Amino acid sequence: MSLRDIVLGIVILVAGLYALRRAWTGVLLWTWISVMNPHRYAWGALVNAPVAAFAGGIALLGLVFTKERRSPFIGAPVTIFALFVIWMTLSWLMGRDVSGDYFQWNKSIKIYLMIFVTLALLQTKEQIMAFAWVLVGSLAILGAKGGFFTFVTFGNHRVWGPPGSFIEDNNEFALALIMTIPLIYFLQLQIANKIWRNGLSIVMLLCAVAALGTYSRGGLIAIAAMSVVLWWRSPKKGEVAILILIIAVAMMPMLPEQWWARMDSISDYQTDESAMGRFNAWGVAWEVAKHHLFGAGMSYQHPEYFFLYGKHETIVRAAHSIYFQILGNHGFIGLFLFLTLWIITYREAGCVIPPKNHRGYL
Repeated sequence: MSLRDIVLGIVILVAGLYALRRAWTGVLLWTWISVMNPHRYAWGALVNAPVAAFAGGIALLGLVFTKERRSPFIGAPVTIFALFVIWMTLSWLMGRDVSGDYFQWNKSIKIYLMIFVTLALLQTKEQIMAFAWVLVGSLAILGAKGGFFTFVTFGNHRVWGPPGSFIEDNNEFALALIMTIPLIYFLQLQIANKIWRNGLSIVMLLCAVAALGTYSRGGLIAIAAMSVVLWWRSPKKGEVAILILIIAVAMMPMLPEQWWARMDSISDYQTDESAMGRFNAWGVAWEVAKHHLFGAGMSYQHPEYFFLYGKHETIVRAAHSIYFQILGNHGFIGLFLFLTLWIITYREAGCVIPPKNHRGYL
């Protein structure tokens, strides 16, 4: 066992023991381990140790014994989310391969359970902000590391997510980083210290660089869309536009030829087997939903479906689209619940947007 294993193991153990007294900190521990996967960067036995299960168990014990808890059903989005979880379970039980899909259902249901635990334990503004710092910080550290790596290697090597995590793939990691950037900006608005604010600006830049360094074509499109939204919502559109332009001008020349070659394939997607395979997977998902009320279960990626419904090819591919993945897996009702969840959440979140002249420093 390496020194890194020992130090990290002590940190996790001490944090777990503390969480037995302050149950809500167990949620922070589980979030840190599940998102950042720090144990995957150890060199010994801790790499494959069930540390996330340990943190989740601590959080559940804290929930049982603490008096500082409330019902997690505190709004319409939570009710819709609960209905989606129920429908997902029914879809799995009525699906194509119940035993084969158990692993995916089990993984998903554990995450969903912890979401309800989080809602039950986080109550005060301080607790919610601490959760935000842990969640965003876990990804921001990885993004800063990936962005620095891209700068040092001049983009000649891809950036990947934490090994063994659900964002290990370059596409998933790019998406996670792009979603993190506006969250970092939110945290930046909460602090008045100029040094820290400038530091977070650098972290946002590095996360953007890391997202480009993943070589994800979807990531490029997503970061362009995010930039437009940030510009549109900013009260200082001129300054933001100039900043985005400066970053683009500074970044683009350093990216290598192979990066440009991959991005250029977006405009010529008809000849790209990967892109056409995704469109084919979308069509298969649509047909599966049309013929199966509950969808295929936890995965519609079965050879018979692609042989039956595939128009471009019969190769089994992932959709690389959460919407078509939900559609194929859980049918039209599942997709309806999923979209309803995000629409209602977006509308309710809009009610807490502060006035434009409000800075909200802690």
